[in-house]
Amino acid sequence: MDLLMITLFLLLALLASNIIGHFIPFIPTALIQIALGVVLALFIPSLDLELETEWFLLLFVAPLLYNDGRNFPRNDLWNMRMPILGNAIVLVLLTTVCGGFFIHWLVPTIPLAAAFALAAILSPTDPVAVNGIAKRIQIPENILSVVRGESLINDASGLVAFKYAVAAAVSGYFSIQEALTNFTYTFIVGAIVGILLGFLLIELRFAVRRAGIRDAVFHTLYQILTPFIIYLIAEHIFHASGVIAVVLGGIIQALFKDHTETVLAEEQVLTENVWAIVLFVLNGVVFLLLGLNIPLSMTQSLEDSQINNWLLVGYAGAIGSMILIIRFLWSHFFSLWRYSRGKEAKPLLKMSLISSLVGVRGAVTMAGILSLPFFLDNGDPFPERSLILFLASGVILFTLVIATIFLPMLTDSEERVVLAEGQLSFHDAKSLVLVNTVRQVQTKIDDENRYIAYELIENLQHLFKQTQLEANADDATRPQFASKVTKIRLNALKVEKNYIDQLYWDKKLDEEMYVSIQNSFKDRQDLLYSSTWKRVLFTIRKMFREASHARKHYHNDKEKFLSYILMRQDVRRQAYTEALKYLKESRDASSRPELYTIVIFEYEKAFERLRRRNTLDSAREEELQEEFSLMMLETQRQEIHKLYEDGKISREQEKDLRRLVNYMENISLYEHIE
Repeated sequence: MDLLMITLFLLLALLASNIIGHFIPFIPTALIQIALGVVLALFIPSLDLELETEWFLLLFVAPLLYNDGRNFPRNDLWNMRMPILGNAIVLVLLTTVCGGFFIHWLVPTIPLAAAFALAAILSPTDPVAVNGIAKRIQIPENILSVVRGESLINDASGLVAFKYAVAAAVSGYFSIQEALTNFTYTFIVGAIVGILLGFLLIELRFAVRRAGIRDAVFHTLYQILTPFIIYLIAEHIFHASGVIAVVLGGIIQALFKDHTETVLAEEQVLTENVWAIVLFVLNGVVFLLLGLNIPLSMTQSLEDSQINNWLLVGYAGAIGSMILIIRFLWSHFFSLWRYSRGKEAKPLLKMSLISSLVGVRGAVTMAGILSLPFFLDNGDPFPERSLILFLASGVILFTLVIATIFLPMLTDSEERVVLAEGQLSFHDAKSLVLVNTVRQVQTKIDDENRYIAYELIENLQHLFKQTQLEANADDATRPQFASKVTKIRLNALKVEKNYIDQLYWDKKLDEEMYVSIQNSFKDRQDLLYSSTWKRVLFTIRKMFREASHARKHYHNDKEKFLSYILMRQDVRRQAYTEALKYLKESRDASSRPELYTIVIFEYEKAFERLRRRNTLDSAREEELQEEFSLMMLETQRQEIHKLYEDGKISREQEKDLRRLVNYMENISLYEHIE
């Protein structure tokens, strides 16, 4: 299949994984992406993407590891340096050696060097996959800190060990002395190259800025290309470890970032947003490729080794169990050793179990294993390549599934995030800020700015609706927001109907207008239960129907038709007034006034649309819009600060809410420049 079509399919699958993950948040996104990859492989057999080893490492591993370095947790890493370095170096070596011998014993057809390669690439952990599992549970912070810290180093150490094991398998020659010499050279030189290039590329970026090139898009692209430049120079010019180089280059970038956050604020925000997209795509594509390769590798493994499916699955489960057991034993005995020296509290088996289960394998493992060469130096096929690929995929799946099932069981209810007494949830606090902002805007409305104010309030209303939907998604026990608002709309519509009926019974409304308005009531009621797509189709049909009706009557009697339209608008305004009166009275007596506020605003905006005659000139309209926007933002900041001072929200919630306001301000101040 054409590379462009493969890329499009993968990106569409990534979008689908996010949508599916929204409805089943208890399943990690990585598992969903693997499943989608399997589905694509089964239904589109031609969807096959093969990359050379170096290209795969360059395209996926380099930016992923550089980003780990950019987000270098220096404080946590220093405070927990011993367990982090132990996991990142000693545990990697133990996993490689013990796991390699175990794999060769379990599956004798896999040569020892290839078994060491498989064990080495299974040693790095994936904090991204762990975060996906931890969406609804609170893993102890010290354990998460160790996982994040060790992943920064064990990705590099595991990949270097994997590279040497693969080289031994390909060449058939291995010397401990040469391996240690080469390892020392590639590690040290790679680190030096990474540090020097990190400083050099940052200084070059600042030199370009001093020369007058301050375009944020240019500098963002420059930073995105940095890991690729460092990796290529380290690998192909100095023949050192590009993996180590990009990690150190990322750390250097993190050090400079701390000192330039304020000066380069626009660039930092844009860069972080672009990195978020790049990392989502790279991580997701790796798991999709894993799923794509599972059916093929299983088929080829059955053909090559004559092993039945259940035995293959058993091998993957046994290797995955051995990897986790090694991690559990290391974590527990290392904690006992630190306890004997008075460095930490007495370790619990439960905490050691959690430490072992969070060692989920993910993107780096898959990126490395997919880079296995197809042939040896003598031209023979790489021994049991398909089986090794399947076993690596199986172990990744095994660790993900085991962690998904057992981590929530090991996390006590008191370890979950619980709101302090009297505190609001993030969504409730956000809703309260928006409602109070709307009330403040309403106090500033006059005849000149009325329509501008309603347009801005509508934006806040959409944000409020989204907040309620997010709250409902996060809390299945919360009453459904949409159904409550729909009920309020139906009650208001009933008030309008009663008013129109009374006008008709009092002979203040002719038959034609009464029937027309009653039909519009029926249409509005039907729309409350229609999907967005049906609403669009209905609106299009209604526009054509009214245009046809207007053209017919307009040609027959122009003055009579215009008089009819004005009279109909006046009647609708009167009905709106009655509905607003009912809604405001109900709001004052309700325990959920914000729900009534939403519907009140809808009626006020509709009323203003009918009442409006003349529009402001564009300059004055823009000026009023800017004044209202600034007033709204300032009101939101004051409300957030007040909630924090009153103890209604935590410090983290306050920061998240302020960040949201800052995003809104960026949008309001943004001007497109060609």
